[in-house]
Amino acid sequence: MKSGQPTSETIGSRKAQWRILLRNTAYIVGALVVFLFALELMLSSLQHLGKTAAETIILATSNPFTALFIGLLITAIIQSSTATTSMTVALVASGSLTLESAIPIIMGANVGTTITSTIVSLGFLPKKKEFRRAVAAGTYHDFFNILTVFILFPLEYYFQFLSHLSESIATTLFKQPIGPSQGSFSLLGGGLSAITDSIVSTIGNGFILIVISLIILFSSILFFRKVLTKLLGFGSSETFQRFFFQSPLKSFAWGVLTTAAIRSSSVTTSLVVPLVAKKVVTLRSAVPFILGANIGTTISAFLAAMLNSNIAISIAIAHFLFNFIGVMIFFPIPALREIPIKLATGLGRITLKYRLAGLLYLLVMFFIVPFSLIYFNRDAVSITELTYQRIENNKTTYFTVITKTFENQAMRIVYPGEKNTEPSLIYSVYRKNNLLIINNELFELNKPGFCRDGEDRDGKFKSCIREILPRLILNPSLSLDSIFVFQKQYERQVNVSTWRYISSPSNLLVKKERRDTLGNVISTEELYKIVKK
Repeated sequence: MKSGQPTSETIGSRKAQWRILLRNTAYIVGALVVFLFALELMLSSLQHLGKTAAETIILATSNPFTALFIGLLITAIIQSSTATTSMTVALVASGSLTLESAIPIIMGANVGTTITSTIVSLGFLPKKKEFRRAVAAGTYHDFFNILTVFILFPLEYYFQFLSHLSESIATTLFKQPIGPSQGSFSLLGGGLSAITDSIVSTIGNGFILIVISLIILFSSILFFRKVLTKLLGFGSSETFQRFFFQSPLKSFAWGVLTTAAIRSSSVTTSLVVPLVAKKVVTLRSAVPFILGANIGTTISAFLAAMLNSNIAISIAIAHFLFNFIGVMIFFPIPALREIPIKLATGLGRITLKYRLAGLLYLLVMFFIVPFSLIYFNRDAVSITELTYQRIENNKTTYFTVITKTFENQAMRIVYPGEKNTEPSLIYSVYRKNNLLIINNELFELNKPGFCRDGEDRDGKFKSCIREILPRLILNPSLSLDSIFVFQKQYERQVNVSTWRYISSPSNLLVKKERRDTLGNVISTEELYKIVKK
């Protein structure tokens, strides 16, 4: 045999390697399809639950602080932000959860996922110096995400910063209005929808369907992670050191890519802990990799957002923006980069003196504080069911609006599935002083005769306050006080104007009329009944 020619053993070895590669690739594709199928089944299950279950979800997430710690607690318990964010995306896509309520959950999930690396650091408890370094490495991710929450949560709470930004990006990219999912996964066509529809119709029970979808979801995530970890060879510390820590930018890029592939920042960041503990790499060298992992983990939300829904895309974008903005704050500027490092190393020094400090930190941060805040804020929201009556062309229909209110903020959700109801719709109401925003439409509660010019997707318009009614009697059992009557006239629609009756004390759209130029009413939507929950 000539020198340099492959032997039969070499050829056989290469064929075996190709077979292994093809098999693992098939496993990965299969796990991905199962993951998407589980989300599609979860979406159908949530829609199948109906209004009562949706109200329960609304109550649980009404307080943004509670929603934040729900995300933290759930992720800390199941140790998978992938599962938490995927479920959140499915809830948003199904219309069971608003974008504004979902974002705090995503923030909490980002903090909760760091518990894994913190738990790993406790494994070095018997060795004092290694334990100090391990705690610093394990809690750096904690402090980074906590600091990011401290910055972005107030911006979201007071100004809906991430909500509006992610909605704008999603609308710009997809040229469609934000709303719940009306269909199945856009990437895989209608095949999965047919299967899920068959399963839903056969089983019929929404809660059983959700349990099944969760089992499939977790199984696919674990299987996917196991195959990818084995395929990429993350078996030793030397592998990490050789490939992932050559320079800050390369380390950051590897953090993004490996975490996106494995779909678990918990795995990649936890593997850094023993490297730092044993002084294979320093914490500062590992920081870019950890921050890259924080970006890479957002791939799960985008995969989940393959639902045919811009609002699902919006929550995925919000998840990415939260992590990306955090990285942009704490990575490029050395002074800011040192803040979470100093906090983590400071906790490491404390654990060197008091061994149980690390365990106490874990219990307080991930369990005691979330449980306490969820418990004490459980009654901070009020729920009201509004029934509206629509009259058009001598035909009367009804639709129900479920409102939740928390500290002068209200979100109104219309649920499908009941007799004579409209398709699902989500919109928000915010009030600050005399400015009221209903479904992104501004109403300035001023004096009669006050007018303002504006422009929206339907064109330019003029909105004027025609009068303020001291009291409006809607029916014998329902009347409301202090009603502002707005007339909205579009330049292009001179023959028709829209009249809205707004209750200032309750921030409610009480009545909506379409009138012709003679003042004749063409159609009416009027509040019919109010039921406090």
